[in-house]
Amino acid sequence: MGSCNGETHSAVEGLEQPFRIFVGYDVSEDLAYEVCRHSILKRSSIPVEIIPIKQADLRKNGVYWRERGQLESTEFSFSRFLTPYLANYKGWAMFVDCDFLYLADIKELRDLIDNKYAIMCVHHDYAPKETTKMDGAVQTVYPRKNWSSMVLYNCGHPKNKVLTPEAVNTQTGAFLHRFQWLEDDEIGSIPFVWNFLEGHNKSVEGDLSTLPKAIHYTRGGPWFEAWKNCEFADLWLKEMEEYQKEAKKKSEE
Repeated sequence: MGSCNGETHSAVEGLEQPFRIFVGYDVSEDLAYEVCRHSILKRSSIPVEIIPIKQADLRKNGVYWRERGQLESTEFSFSRFLTPYLANYKGWAMFVDCDFLYLADIKELRDLIDNKYAIMCVHHDYAPKETTKMDGAVQTVYPRKNWSSMVLYNCGHPKNKVLTPEAVNTQTGAFLHRFQWLEDDEIGSIPFVWNFLEGHNKSVEGDLSTLPKAIHYTRGGPWFEAWKNCEFADLWLKEMEEYQKEAKKKSEE
């Protein structure tokens, strides 16, 4: 495994292994990554290790060599499926796109883990209304759309050994994004509030079970000029200001 630039944040140092969170990283969305990371660390009551999946590093280490296809809207469209490999096929780890904002303690999500599953994710039934997304990339529609945008991987599960660098570099988008290496009953379900699709999912007034715990700006977030007035933009911008203030303070120390 290559170097990961992982960073650890621990409430009680050394009492448990940090929960590993691999975040899809795109050079054009560095700020989104930093804000996502900040939102997780700030609210987490358990030790977590946050590892950006950077395509340039993976290529340098000979782990990723796939040519970028026209329908890949981000640098991590396929590299995300290296999560079990990067976690040495041990324990549980999470993958998440960088365009998420966490509003709840990651411990709540980790506590949903059930070892009988190979992976767990939100089972969205989602057909986007837009034909383009973010920076004009084509919006594709396919079964299990957005399921792979946040996944808890049981990295030690025998079925996930299929996800070798070779497979991730050569398998079809359908095979990977629709989890075709698994049977349906090996894919556990997580409440939609952990991958709350901005512009699609709705909170019901008075129903706390519909309040977002993690907002996914899947159409494009406030870091893009065209999406600066999207739903929940204010929450993201507030988090960004907080992150920038802390980063400035650190750089001055």
